[in-house]
Amino acid sequence: MKSQDIRKAYLNFFESKGHLIVPSAPIVLKDDPTLMFNNSGMAQFKEYFLGNGTPKSPRIADTQKCLRVSGKHNDLEDVGFDTYHHTMFEMLGNWSFGDYFKKEAITWSWELLTEIYKLPKDRLYVTVFEGDEKEGIPRSIEALACWKKLVPENHIVFGNKKDNFWEMGEQGPCGPCTEIHFDGRSDEDRKLIPGETLVNKDHPEVIEIWNNVFMMFNRMQDGSLEQLPQRHVDTGMGFERLVRIIQNKSSNYDSDVFTPLIEKVEQITGYEYTSNEVKNISEEQEKTNIAIRVIVDHIRAVAFAIADGQLPSNTGAGYVIRRILRRAIRYGFTFLNTKEPFINKLVEVLANQMGEFFPEIKSQQQLVTNVIREEEASFLRTLDQGLQLLDKVVAETSGNEVSGAKVFELYDTFGFPKDLTALILKEKGYSYNESDFEAELQKQKARSRAASEVSTEDWSVLIPGNVETFVGYDKTENAVKITRIRKVDSKKDGILYQIVLDNTPFYPEGGGQVGDKGTLVSANEMIDIIDTKKENNLILHFAKQLPENIEAGFVAKVNTDLRTSTSKNHSATHLMHLALRNILGTHVEQKGSLVNPNYLRFDFSHFSKVSDDELRQVEASVNAQIEAQLQLVEHRNIPIQEALDKGAMALFGEKYGDSVRMIEFGESKELCGGIHVKNTADIWHFKIISEGAVAAGIRRIEAITGDAVKDFYKNQESTLAEIKETLKNPQDILKSVASLQDDNAKLKKQIEQLLKEKVDGLKNTLVADFQEINGINFLAKQVDLSMSATKDLAQAIGTSKPNSFVFLASVEDNAPNIHCYISKELVTEKSLNAGNVIRELGKYIDGNGGGQPFFASGKGKNVNGIAAALEKAVDFLK
Repeated sequence: MKSQDIRKAYLNFFESKGHLIVPSAPIVLKDDPTLMFNNSGMAQFKEYFLGNGTPKSPRIADTQKCLRVSGKHNDLEDVGFDTYHHTMFEMLGNWSFGDYFKKEAITWSWELLTEIYKLPKDRLYVTVFEGDEKEGIPRSIEALACWKKLVPENHIVFGNKKDNFWEMGEQGPCGPCTEIHFDGRSDEDRKLIPGETLVNKDHPEVIEIWNNVFMMFNRMQDGSLEQLPQRHVDTGMGFERLVRIIQNKSSNYDSDVFTPLIEKVEQITGYEYTSNEVKNISEEQEKTNIAIRVIVDHIRAVAFAIADGQLPSNTGAGYVIRRILRRAIRYGFTFLNTKEPFINKLVEVLANQMGEFFPEIKSQQQLVTNVIREEEASFLRTLDQGLQLLDKVVAETSGNEVSGAKVFELYDTFGFPKDLTALILKEKGYSYNESDFEAELQKQKARSRAASEVSTEDWSVLIPGNVETFVGYDKTENAVKITRIRKVDSKKDGILYQIVLDNTPFYPEGGGQVGDKGTLVSANEMIDIIDTKKENNLILHFAKQLPENIEAGFVAKVNTDLRTSTSKNHSATHLMHLALRNILGTHVEQKGSLVNPNYLRFDFSHFSKVSDDELRQVEASVNAQIEAQLQLVEHRNIPIQEALDKGAMALFGEKYGDSVRMIEFGESKELCGGIHVKNTADIWHFKIISEGAVAAGIRRIEAITGDAVKDFYKNQESTLAEIKETLKNPQDILKSVASLQDDNAKLKKQIEQLLKEKVDGLKNTLVADFQEINGINFLAKQVDLSMSATKDLAQAIGTSKPNSFVFLASVEDNAPNIHCYISKELVTEKSLNAGNVIRELGKYIDGNGGGQPFFASGKGKNVNGIAAALEKAVDFLK
């Protein structure tokens, strides 16, 4: 079976068992503050397990794109070194929400594996939870009884809490699980060692393929367990491992999930990948194999993340994606000798391979290719810069061991990988202090942990079973009751309280729009709501304190000034999206947005800078729609297909339900859950403030509306008045400024000529001041010139005589600067180095600098140190 057929067979099987087949959620999570990425099949169903929502069917099956590279589930450093860990992987899953339980889940998993996929029964082993006396959880008797009807007892292995009790996190739904493992060893090896002794022992050929989790408990903050009101089934089967087994391969990378990508890498680089079937692989070949495995794995994670809307960046989820891609680039650079961008060429192969089932990778193919190509080019430049910095570090090192702190600085500040540093140092006959590096790394991790440390208490439920409703589209204040509260303590924000209401007018952060702020008011007190977010289908209202009487009735009041300004910016975003598509082309798609009371930010796909004329057209188009006084047309809870048929735009990377909200302003039609003005005239005016690049093929516009535009024009008017006053109130301001520019250009030319004459005069004077020391023409002087002129003078004097050593200093803007010129024959014959001179003498002026061995410059803070630096320069000739 091909991988596509294996995926289809899984979904068809569970559809025949009454499961609703749903598409994969985006790999990048935008509505769950506890996770950056979908790291398991169950992530998109958390709200159902927590009882905060109702699934569209009690039985669901899917294949979910997952990414594990950070936090508890971190496989990144294993990827490439073994044959079964991945960053991105597909998790095949079947789910029961309060419907069937252990018997059906176990029976169907066995039926699918042995009757549909035809896996040999004697190679399958299962694990059952052995119970935990400390937790008071008994052995899984029901699961054991089910398995005894299907497999011999020597194929049943009891597992402890670590292996056979699955938890969503430190708190939340959890339960015992039963796993299915496959023994892929040769018949000879199987005769020597029984398979049951290798289960869960990290044997590369005896691997887990399917995990059936039986959600029965809820883990509380104090570690105790309470029974869930309903029992659920949460299963996950690794698609890549399953394909490997069915295709009878000993490595995931030898299956057709990866071979098309591997063949493309071989074609591009000229390096050949060796199958895992080949024994006695050389050390050099294994390095090549690891590099190729890293690259073909990482391209999948990066490409799908970008297709789902997450661009590489320096923070958050974007940093994780950039880190994955840079790891792939670095392996290609080091082990496949690739000095030009090439990973982007794999996107086409990936799109052809997976586009049928995941259409986003096909439709976003060009954008993904462009972004990866630009990231590659940028990091290759960084690697080149890192090589130069490493040369500098080596030059400053006495002995043959480089400081671990310096290597960490290269890693932390410039993204230069430590193993690449080690490789280059080894070639130069150096090593680095690994313990010092590790100490610096641990300090950084401790700082990071401290900054992000969060302690969350259990929910205190005041009104059980309440289903919260959002009334914010129609109201900005409403009578409410508090239904649950919890305390959250973080290093970043301190102590905050999360409050859930029976209904709320507060809009929770989402779709680019910030959460509402406002107050909860009772007869006796008022509590400030400082933010509103959504988590697991609950709307959380953040406050710095709780009401004294939490059971009282309250009025929830949204800050309408902030809400009104935000809604103007949000509606303007829709109008601008339409204008961009009309003016630049229908290839324009939203790739991110921020809508707050002060301004709007809009990221979109476009291949080049938006010209000033095009920006003026966009502004004019949006303002024309504002002046047209277009009425808001809102469709709530309509079927998504109906909305799409009406022409609504859906955004890639967003998760939509079967029913959606559609917003119309004239020709602008979008799926959107945000807050909008009732009429475009309410926006008043739209003004673009800036336009620029975010990544390859992605542009960003920032703009303002309403009162912010009024303030902008007031500031412009005030600035213009100040300019007029400064220019003595001329009749024609433009003519006056043009005249100033002409005068300035003429004066600059005169100054340049005077400086040139001054430098020439000083050169002739200073050449006579050369001293001969040990056969070297030496000069050390302070001059009254600018930094750039001093630099020119040092080079001019140095080249006027052979065997010259020139050290000049000057002061510009109260800051000292120093320059050193050394004749090239002295560099080669006497091992003199201008960079070393500047670094050493720069200490006297509290500065630093560098350059090439024959010329270097530096800048400092201590003017009084110039005399000492000039005096010490001669020491280099002794």
